[in-house]
Amino acid sequence: MGMELNGKVALVTGGGVRLGRAFVEALAKKGASVAIHYQRSEAQARETLERVEARGGRGALVQADLAYPAEAGLLLEGVGKVLGPVDVLVNSAAIFEAGGLLETGDEAWDRHHRINLKAPFILSRAFGNQKRPGKIVNLVDWRALRPGADHFAYTISKAGLAALTRSLAVALAPAVQVNALALGAILPAAGATEADLERIIAPVPAGRWGTAEETAQALVFLLEGPDYITGEIIHVDGGRHLV
Repeated sequence: MGMELNGKVALVTGGGVRLGRAFVEALAKKGASVAIHYQRSEAQARETLERVEARGGRGALVQADLAYPAEAGLLLEGVGKVLGPVDVLVNSAAIFEAGGLLETGDEAWDRHHRINLKAPFILSRAFGNQKRPGKIVNLVDWRALRPGADHFAYTISKAGLAALTRSLAVALAPAVQVNALALGAILPAAGATEADLERIIAPVPAGRWGTAEETAQALVFLLEGPDYITGEIIHVDGGRHLV
């Protein structure tokens, strides 16, 4: 009852770098045509497309600044003109900035919510307006289910995305299944010190960093797995949300 990805069209926001690239390559390996969205990382997105095409896959580049609702609103239409109607939407693009409550200004709050929450809402609404079966996967964070005081704007925007995931699962049923991946320590941030890496991984029950490949496997499961799974948030965090 799951989706056969071969021949389908997928859109991955932030698909040119880091986890987005892993998602693009995993979907292309399954035979999907993949639209690789980017904002500024054109060179990395183009490299990702070249990697897909070198393996015999099909894809396209689509540029949009998700901080602007008008650009987000036209993204699916743009993909449709190049690859065809979108069957799979992966809301992967996000910003992640430090700052507690007192350090979080209005601009930082608004920026996180525009990119991390409002853009997925706009894209999902456009997806639903296609009036066709499909699947949406949102990328949240283990903190979204256990919000703390750090990375305040980011955490709350991801908590909102978790709620949006569940509401969309009801609003778009039965034709569209909507699920999410709540990620933990997957890819170290650029410039992280050895002490930073040890501090982050210390409380993780699995005792190690996760890999981009493991996260991509979880994505493929939600797409190819039973259509009876919807509104679910799967933690890919080595058990971090448990402690």
